[in-house]
Amino acid sequence: MTNMKHLILLCTLLISFNSFAAIQPDADAYERGDYSPAFTLIEKLAEQGDAKAQYNLGLMYDKGDGTPQDYKAAIKWYVKAAEQGHAKAQSNLGNMYRKGEGTPQDYKAAIKWYTKSAEQGHAKAQNNLGAMYYEGEGTPQDYKAAIKWYTKSAEQGNAHAQFNLGVMYDNGFGTPQDYVMAHMHWNIAAANGHEDAKTNRDRVEDMMTPNQIEQAQQLTKEWIEKYKKNM
Repeated sequence: MTNMKHLILLCTLLISFNSFAAIQPDADAYERGDYSPAFTLIEKLAEQGDAKAQYNLGLMYDKGDGTPQDYKAAIKWYVKAAEQGHAKAQSNLGNMYRKGEGTPQDYKAAIKWYTKSAEQGHAKAQNNLGAMYYEGEGTPQDYKAAIKWYTKSAEQGNAHAQFNLGVMYDNGFGTPQDYVMAHMHWNIAAANGHEDAKTNRDRVEDMMTPNQIEQAQQLTKEWIEKYKKNM
């Protein structure tokens, strides 16, 4: 009986190893940029209703990785994942509707999906939603709403949102004009790798007093310290 148990255990281990070996090459191929084997595996999982696989399949169609680029197929799979609450799928779906890729351009649909994603804390969706409020795309122009979503995104380390907040304070859009705050946000964005922020920070600095510059620099240090885990 003991020998029989050992034999069953050995067979089980061999089956598990062979199953792993069958899947592992696909994962390795994906990491190498050989997307075709990964596509087959992801497609199977997506068809079984796995939200992450549905998102990844949509992404592969969107980018043309492992399959010819097909925006309509990308939307199909993004929708399936988005309806299951996948924040990245919702954000990418917003992008598709905003740009009119694979579908007629539809700002209201873009707003809908960006909002769902942004409310889950997705930084890119928050910044894009802020931009739509700023531009008045699919919604009445609303600078205060733009600042709200830019701020949420900026606090998560999104350099574009940090830059956009600088624009709002520099121009007094949705808030009193404030060069100190504009300088601070552009300084933060510059530290986060945003090249245009450096130019804008230096420009606004020419219109500030030494005391204002010192204040802005101190605020920058405090902000970075508070949100440094997201930078």
